Amino acid sequence: MTLMEQVNNDIKEAMKAKQQDRLDALRMLKAEYIKNNTAAKPTDELSVTIGHAKRIQDSLEMYQKGTPAYDKIVAEMEVIKAYLPKQMEESEVVALINEIKGRGAKDMGAMMKELQPLIKGRFDGKKASDLVKAAV
Repeated sequence: MTLMEQVNNDIKEAMKAKQQDRLDALRMLKAEYIKNNTAAKPTDELSVTIGHAKRIQDSLEMYQKGTPAYDKIVAEMEVIKAYLPKQMEESEVVALINEIKGRGAKDMGAMMKELQPLIKGRFDGKKASDLVKAAV
């Protein structure tokens, strides 16, 4: 089952359960999928979900903690997290970096090129970059 199909099923469940906040978050995600499918160069659904989650996370900075808008965004992020891959621990990423380094990658660019597909959506790219810098 694709992410779009899963979101559609969850929208139906949220409608039946009258979970308005969850329904709103799922509809926003579905709108992102539809916009992506009609784009000139569509990407995979996971990339769309990751991008949407990053935009939600960035929007948290605009609001003060404890305000209704902040709480609504946090609740939306909790709904979206269910569609993201399981997050990796820093120790797992360090182990991947050491494995890549052991295979002969010497500079940061080569290491990041190999590491990026392995951590996509599962670990913050900026933190991974810092870990690679420390390992090089």
